[in-house]
Amino acid sequence: MSISATQTEQHRQQFPALANKAYFNYGGQGPMPQAAIDAINQAQEYIQTYGPFSTKVNSWIVEEVRQTREAIASELNVPTDTITITEDVTVGCNIALWGIDWQAGDRILLTDCEHPGVIATTQEISRRFNVEVSFCPIMATLNGGDPAEVIAQNLTPNTRLVVLSHILWNTGQVLPVNKIAQVCREYNSRIQILVDAAQSVGLLPLNLTELEADFYAFTGHKWWCGPMGVGGLYIRPEARESLQPTFIGWRSITMDSRGKPVDWQPDGRRYEVATSAFGQYCGLRAAIATHQQWGSAKQRYEQILQLSHYLWQRLNELSDILCLRATPPESSLVSFQLKQKQPGSHKQLVQYLESQNMMTRTLLDPDCIRGCVHYFTTTSEIDQLITGIESYCRK
Repeated sequence: MSISATQTEQHRQQFPALANKAYFNYGGQGPMPQAAIDAINQAQEYIQTYGPFSTKVNSWIVEEVRQTREAIASELNVPTDTITITEDVTVGCNIALWGIDWQAGDRILLTDCEHPGVIATTQEISRRFNVEVSFCPIMATLNGGDPAEVIAQNLTPNTRLVVLSHILWNTGQVLPVNKIAQVCREYNSRIQILVDAAQSVGLLPLNLTELEADFYAFTGHKWWCGPMGVGGLYIRPEARESLQPTFIGWRSITMDSRGKPVDWQPDGRRYEVATSAFGQYCGLRAAIATHQQWGSAKQRYEQILQLSHYLWQRLNELSDILCLRATPPESSLVSFQLKQKQPGSHKQLVQYLESQNMMTRTLLDPDCIRGCVHYFTTTSEIDQLITGIESYCRK
């Protein structure tokens, strides 16, 4: 099935935030389609019409949670019982990190490209439980080298958990999670894998059952273009029994006839807590459905690659710009630098572009600018961005 430029332009009309800007910040947050906005508003009206804590609304919440869990599981090609609904990636990572029964002397191995929120969590675990935290040099493999081999070289007998991102948020590199999982288990079957999937869910076609990660934490507000405050955590069935709940509430337990806690829920619900922004759940489902209208996950990814390659090529035409990646990108994230950068110059360029209604962002490590395309980005938007960068460099 071939998607025409006219069909894509019509599809873009469903995203009101795209009307007055060239948007390249999907890795930070995606703009919601109108269908998601409408679904959220309708949900809030329904809740208030029938009473926030009425029997009718409580039954509605149960159904919303069920449908949302099913929609997420379907997109990730996993059974519904493996999905825990969370607020965001960081909550999912915290559920996995704090749920492990840490022993003094255990070791957590991270890549040197992980998000500060995850790093801070492992540092606190280290402080409390006398766990070792170390880093392996994955950033150096962006333009050559084998990430799985680098991780293998940094495993030790006391390594308990490997933490990595499926797509590195600062360089856009896609890590071979399945190969890394195999390398780790061949070294020691006790090692578990936690994946920060902030940049992969909604971008890559995924089958988490085949990926073999133990924990896969993601959000709905980036590449799915859903509302803030709804995300999830996939837990491999083989890992569930060893992961203890840290945050506990009425959703995570089963109760007897007197309402007393009896046991944990037998599936992903055991890591959910209590009242959440249930009105946002239908917004996420509407956003996912909007993407499905355009094409399959594979088709969307193929289109993303075409557009990211075009962005990378256009950036390479600029004499003042250096792309971090020496070859065409394998994801949507394209990071680049000013060749003659001064302190604060990347921030100044981003601010200049935003003044011209073009949205990018700066990163600190490495010091660079990141632009992201989605499958409905247009080449004219990319050309506009290139013209904006040229204009800034001529100043």
